[in-house]
Parts: sequence; structure tokens; C-alpha cells
Amino acid sequence: MTEKFSIVIPTYNERDNIAPLLEEISNALGDKYTYEVLFIDDNSPDKTSEVINELSSKYPARVIVRTEEKGLSTAVIHGFNNARYDTIVVMDADLQHPPVVIPRLIQAIEDGNEIAVASRYIYGGGCEGWSKFRVLTSKGATLLGHLLLPPSRRVNDIMSGYFAFKKKLLDGIVLKPIGYKILLEILTLCPKAPAKEVPFMFRLRERGESKLKANTYIEYVKHIFSLMIRTGELLRIVKFALVGASGVIVNEGIRKILTTVYGMNSDVWAAPVGIEVSIITNFLLNNFITFKDRKATGASSLGKKLIRYNIFSIVGALIQFGVYMLLTRVAGMNTEPWDTVANLIGIAVAMFWNFFSNSWWTWKE
Repeated sequence: MTEKFSIVIPTYNERDNIAPLLEEISNALGDKYTYEVLFIDDNSPDKTSEVINELSSKYPARVIVRTEEKGLSTAVIHGFNNARYDTIVVMDADLQHPPVVIPRLIQAIEDGNEIAVASRYIYGGGCEGWSKFRVLTSKGATLLGHLLLPPSRRVNDIMSGYFAFKKKLLDGIVLKPIGYKILLEILTLCPKAPAKEVPFMFRLRERGESKLKANTYIEYVKHIFSLMIRTGELLRIVKFALVGASGVIVNEGIRKILTTVYGMNSDVWAAPVGIEVSIITNFLLNNFITFKDRKATGASSLGKKLIRYNIFSIVGALIQFGVYMLLTRVAGMNTEPWDTVANLIGIAVAMFWNFFSNSWWTWKE
């Protein structure tokens, strides 16, 4: 059976886009689907809501005007709460999201996926007329989200504002998005929901003013930090750092025992053994504490993960040494207390390398 669905569209001063948007939606969907177009308008001064009401006799459209709240995120959530159907499509009103993609999103939902994303970053997708700077900032923001929020990695375009999902996903979940990226919120808080991307070409705005502001990027970082706190990813980094600190104690303890009790040569035997024992203990602690939700249990799985962990630890040590040498030999931080600061910076950079590399590959979702 063809899905019935609600198309939720937040608006603010979009009166010139409403008629062509509704016409494009109608042409894309025809008579095959049962749907509604639900506009959530933040009391636009240009009378956007009046245009929608005038066109509601021709198209299955309705509008809810908000006077107490403002903002895209809360508008979309308001649309979720007032949608008639259980499948929801979210899109913008500015015609940058071509309605011809809607049937492919609905098909992805009918195929058993609970989230379908119109993606600019898979084969067949793209962005019309974007500058290199905007492409770079978008890709950089996507990478940041993937690094810090593992559940988002199953989708390439986590910043897309054009997607469909099953409303039942939100049962028992409180959405608290900051800024514009509601998809990121849903992907992160519903980590097990099957998701599929369909390609689309992001179009240039023809009418009205862009809502993209300078503080959008700041809000995005705040949103990621908020999700890290709520999902425990920030606590995971703290645990990883504490485990790393314990490894220093194990390393030095083993070296001392081997040199003082057993008389081993520190450089040839004691130091390498101490390092490897600390790597193994760190691995086990991270496996059963830091990454307990993704832990390896079988001997084969443990062995493979331990090998990866060893490799990343060796690379981390090289990174630490490289940063230290760069700061002391090139940046001039070769006298106390700056050489200590340089070493600490090297340790911090290596720690983040170790965490993100192991999070992405050793204990991947």
C-alpha cells in the first residue's frame, strides 16, 4: 500500500515561493499518493500564511501560524506534533529541495527503512553554484559530526534538511535541537533505525533571502556538544583519557619491576615490555568500560581489535613525538617550562588521535 504522509515545511517570509512549491509538489506526486502539506509559519510579516490559505482550496495544504515561538527547529518539531500521518517528509520552502525527490524518499521508507535522507554527498547528488569555501565548510562540519557522534556515520549527508522518517521513532524521545540540523538529532538519538540515502541536487534559491547566518556554524557546534552530553559520547572521551592515564602508571610500574627486581636492561627489554603491557591493559579497560556498548567478547574479535589498537597506539606515539619535535625545534619551545608544555600538547594530540581512530575503526558501530 502506498504510504500516506505529511510534508512538514517551516516558513518565514516565503510568500513568493509558496505557489510554485505547491505546484511542483503536486506535479511530482500526482494522484498516486495521499498526503498533506503542513506549513508551520512564524507569523511572517509578508503574509505567507494568507497565501497558503488561499491555495488550500486547490492543494492539500494547511498552515499553522505560531506567534509565541520562533525558529526553524521548534517549527519543524511543532509540525511533527501536528502532522496527520505517521510518515513525515521534512523540506524547505525556498525551492532548493526539488519535490521530484519525494517519491524516492517515500519508496525508501516503504522498502523498510525508518529514515530516508535526500543526500548531496552520494553519487548523483550535489550542490548548484556553491563556492569552494561553502563546500569546504559543509564537508568539514559533516566530518566533525561523524567524528564526535558515531551513530551519524551511517549517513553521508548528516546536515541535510530534506528527509523522511517514521514518526514512531520519536516515541519516548525528547528532541532538543539547537539551530537547523534536526536530522542529526534524529540520527543520533535513534542509532539503530535503518537509514538510506537517495541523491538530489541542491538548487540555488531564486526568491527571498537565505536564512543561513554566521552564527549557524556556532549553533551547529553547540548542537553537537549537546548531543555528546545527552548520548554519553563526551563521557566516553573522559573515560578514554582516564584509561590512558592509568596506562602511564602501568607502563612505568612494569619497567621499574623489570629493571629493579629482575635486572633487565631498561632500553632493550624493560621499556618495550612496559609499553606493550600498558597497551594491552588500556585495550582491555577500553573494551569493557569505555566502549562496553561495542565491546568485543570472542577470542578472535578481541585479537583483531587488539592488533588494531596496537597499530593506532604506535601511530599515536609517533604523532606525540612529531608534535613535540615540531614545537621544540621549529616553534622554539625548547626551554622550561615551554618544553613541558610542548610535550603535553603532543600527548593531547596523540590522545585525540587514539580516541577517534579507535572509535571509528577498532570499536566501530
